[in-house]
Amino acid sequence: DLPLPTQVRLLRVLETGEFIRVGSSKVQKTDVRVVAATNLNMLDLINKGKFREDLYYRLNTVPIHIPSLRERKDDIELIFRKFAIDFAEKYRIPPIHLTDQARQPLLNYRWPGNVRQLKNITEQISILEKDRDIDAETLISYLPVEQESTQMPVLMGTSASSDPISDRELIFKFLYDMKRDIVDLKKLVMAIMQTGETLQVAEQNAPLIQRLYDEYASTPTQAHPISENLILHTPATHEQQVTAEIEESLSLEDRERELIIKALAKHRGKRKSAANELGISERTLYRKIKEYNIKN
Repeated sequence: DLPLPTQVRLLRVLETGEFIRVGSSKVQKTDVRVVAATNLNMLDLINKGKFREDLYYRLNTVPIHIPSLRERKDDIELIFRKFAIDFAEKYRIPPIHLTDQARQPLLNYRWPGNVRQLKNITEQISILEKDRDIDAETLISYLPVEQESTQMPVLMGTSASSDPISDRELIFKFLYDMKRDIVDLKKLVMAIMQTGETLQVAEQNAPLIQRLYDEYASTPTQAHPISENLILHTPATHEQQVTAEIEESLSLEDRERELIIKALAKHRGKRKSAANELGISERTLYRKIKEYNIKN
């Protein structure tokens, strides 16, 4: 999740061992060992251009893969005992012990919060329970009920830190669509002004007009529906000037809200499909829906 400019600075410090403090012009020397940890697929981030390959290989001198707690059940009880002793010393109380019946629930739990969750639960039990022998019923009362959603796969790039990137991509898409619509409308207006033949221009640009009509008709917020009976009047002379006034909000927020509404309408309220259409994460789309108070 480190921004690319910061990655460049970090790589420079690792290579030269020199840095300059903020507000200073004096070069400082440093000699440190760096331990870097992540739960992301670094090679995948490199392929997506979100992490520098040279920095990765500079940090990846001694790689250590640590499986999740549920993948090494033999360690769970040992780590529990270690935490129990640590908290007993910290709070000056006798350490807690698990009964034989309590060991099985401890090992069978999935521990979605990994070691930090095990540590937190051990601390809670150490503080709150008067009896130092913890049975299965007592232990289970401290284990949160697992939800099905916690076992669903998480897509890369959907963390909170990626939201600014998703927002920027969404804005770029809005600007591109806005520019495309304006260019298409200009073509139609110029063709009408040059030829004066409204019907002829409409026939020659039927696909373009149909697309613009479909986009407008799919917007649920329109105040006035478009009549299906479209009457085109051919001007008597070519000297008649045709003027077109396009009133369109130039606010990015309005444009963003409009495209979100269109995407939701197109996919019948299915947020996942709408998010894929917009090129953003489903969580970003949910936040935007809440921010703009969009009703399904």
